[in-house]
Amino acid sequence: MSAKNNITRRNFIKCSASSAFAFSVVPSFVLGANGQKPPSDKLNFAAIGCGGMGYWNIYKVGEAEKENIVALCDVDTREAAKPGGGWFNASNTYQKYPDAAKFKDFRKMLEKQGKNIDAVIIATPDNTHAVAAMACMQMGKHVFVQKPMTHNIYESRVLVKAAHKYKVKTQMGNQGHSDEGIRLIKEWILDGAIGNVTQVHCWTNRPVWPQGMKTRPPKMEVPKTLAWDLWLGPAPYRDYNYQYCPGAWRGWWDFGTGVLGDMGCHILDPIVWALDLKSPEYVESDSPGGTIESPPKSSKIHYKFGPRGKMCAVDVTWYDGGLMPDRPGELEQGRQMGDKEGGCLFVGDKGKLMCGAYGRGPRLIPETKMKEYKRPAKTIKRVKGGHEKDWIRACKGEIDQSSSNFDVAGQLNEVVLLGNLALRVKDRVYWDGENMKVTNNAEADSYVRRDYRQGWTL
Repeated sequence: MSAKNNITRRNFIKCSASSAFAFSVVPSFVLGANGQKPPSDKLNFAAIGCGGMGYWNIYKVGEAEKENIVALCDVDTREAAKPGGGWFNASNTYQKYPDAAKFKDFRKMLEKQGKNIDAVIIATPDNTHAVAAMACMQMGKHVFVQKPMTHNIYESRVLVKAAHKYKVKTQMGNQGHSDEGIRLIKEWILDGAIGNVTQVHCWTNRPVWPQGMKTRPPKMEVPKTLAWDLWLGPAPYRDYNYQYCPGAWRGWWDFGTGVLGDMGCHILDPIVWALDLKSPEYVESDSPGGTIESPPKSSKIHYKFGPRGKMCAVDVTWYDGGLMPDRPGELEQGRQMGDKEGGCLFVGDKGKLMCGAYGRGPRLIPETKMKEYKRPAKTIKRVKGGHEKDWIRACKGEIDQSSSNFDVAGQLNEVVLLGNLALRVKDRVYWDGENMKVTNNAEADSYVRRDYRQGWTL
């Protein structure tokens, strides 16, 4: 990032004040009472990353909630304008919002359209989450960042602090945190439905992309629609190959965070939240097949958490790539463990609780236990209208914080990424959370933070 494009809040205010229109460039969200835009008014949203999940987040904000989409940024105009499909039935994002200003470089978007933007959706590959979110927050923009919140733990902690410093409303894109299932799980565990939870097993059907690559792919010609250098962002320079971009970047350590980064933020979420998990004592993995370039095709990762308040120590084990925990004897014959995307099995000294991915469909097992259980009152506040709507309410000042704001999401994100440290070194990793340091393995400690490519800073 060149000095002229290194946008800071101070520079933005200085430039604005020097203009004859200084008062007109104040973002609209500061015009309402208590520093927020009146709930009856629409907010102006921008998006960085407009294909795939980016499209879905934009749709939820622009179409479902009827907020204004004023600027769109994507490093690849082909992907941003590609007719979609799949579970969210995406269509051409750029065509859907013809009046929105279009950019390839989010720094240029903020420089030219910042005065018109209240909040920004960030749905890029993992390697640019932190730099994009920080640039937005420095200009006072609320941010919605797709999961995982960041590519590494250091970035995660920096963004948590920045959210407080710049007084912006934040949300990570782990939509299950706004759903009913995760709240039921926490209420039932606090009610003692399965007693003291000593073990949790969690799993997913991912990866559905290549992993375990030993060497980098050969150089290919960069598509004319793609700004490859911008796609790389702060990551180390690599020659373009379609195996990186657009869809398989999750399986490369330089750009993605593997299966844990993709589904860990969904599947570990009810575990971390319901059991009030902070820093683990250690994390370990004996998964073969991973390389310096890529995570393994399958993995099993074990977390050890100590006692928390009235809660006892708990062991959490993660499985992916076809690996699964043992089937519990209490589960009826023919009944699926979790759902098609994965799930969790909470093991207590008085019973077991099972759910699907995202905390969906929690049930005590066997079903006879569920039918006998007298459910407690619903004491945890429910989210109305979904994950994006929850963030919009926070941006407008209708609620103080969204459900997975960075204080909440940052802790989950850190637990997820700690699993990757153990996965990369294939060893037990002892973690000093207070000092953000691996105490027994220098290689693992080197992955807590990485050097940015020249021209990029956080």
